[in-house]
Amino acid sequence: MRWKYLLPRTLLLAGLLMGGCVPVTLEGAAASATAEAAVHSPSVICQPITEDEVSRLFDRWNASLQSGDPAAVAANYAEDSILLPTRSNRPRLTAAEKEEYFQHFLENSPSGSIDLRHVDINCNQVVDSGLYTFTFAKTGTVLAARYTFTYEWDGAQWLITSHHSSAMPEP
Repeated sequence: MRWKYLLPRTLLLAGLLMGGCVPVTLEGAAASATAEAAVHSPSVICQPITEDEVSRLFDRWNASLQSGDPAAVAANYAEDSILLPTRSNRPRLTAAEKEEYFQHFLENSPSGSIDLRHVDINCNQVVDSGLYTFTFAKTGTVLAARYTFTYEWDGAQWLITSHHSSAMPEP
């Protein structure tokens, strides 16, 4: 029982012995110990996912774009997520804000394709980043952009927790 009090003090002492290189507080040490315990806890079950399945997460998002329904697109995002969109300077944090953005983005019938992908898979988290191109069916416009999607397993499905997209700076 006393070990839970010893660990933060041990970490504090280690920080002091290291010449104060890393500021450690009792609260920070306790939070680190709690996070570390959660990662190594046998009760944490990592949802397996492959790079092909990550690719299908993009396909699911892209299919929702092609549905023309902003609510269907927003349904791909976790409740506590952020969208940093391609064609707006304003971050979108709520489902309503994401729907409002996609309502305008969908007006020209976009379809995305991946040009380059880098995937990093962790326990219940995935980062998918690279380059993609949007083709807008109504206007024929093509937009090359950089992207990063982060996904988390919510116990039932993979949802986007962060999505950053920005137009390529050079033509």
